[in-house]
Amino acid sequence: MSNLSSAFGKKFNKDIIRTRSFDFNGHTFKVRVPLSSEYEAILKQTQEIDEVKLDKYYNELAQEFIKNKDTIKPEDDVVFGDNDIVVQGRSLKETAKNKLITDNRILAMIRLLVPEEKDFDMTTVTYEMVDELFPFSVQLELLERIGDVISPSYVTTKGK
Repeated sequence: MSNLSSAFGKKFNKDIIRTRSFDFNGHTFKVRVPLSSEYEAILKQTQEIDEVKLDKYYNELAQEFIKNKDTIKPEDDVVFGDNDIVVQGRSLKETAKNKLITDNRILAMIRLLVPEEKDFDMTTVTYEMVDELFPFSVQLELLERIGDVISPSYVTTKGK
């Protein structure tokens, strides 16, 4: 790769080439576009489940059901299993797992943002920090915007 980059001259900077930006509510965010191998690693990382967090999320979801177990009627469609509660055919464990995967994905995409402060290390950002700064609806919109920047869809590029 060094031979190829030298072919573009001394002023060629691959980091600038791999940076794109988008405007969101009056702020310009810069995004570092990952290499294919980096993106695959991000996707793999988002699927990793921290069992401690999974248990925490599950316990938060299950808390009210456990507390009100005696008042739940058969028509409420709540089934208590050994390690899970199923509500209207949906597992609370699976719901907690999906929340964790979503949080992981949001965090991974936020970490692709280029900070304006040169010394700030985006790998130190936690989901709790993101959640404190942005409401969930904004997190989802940022996730979509970052995704569009790093991997534009056909609809986005067809006019160019």
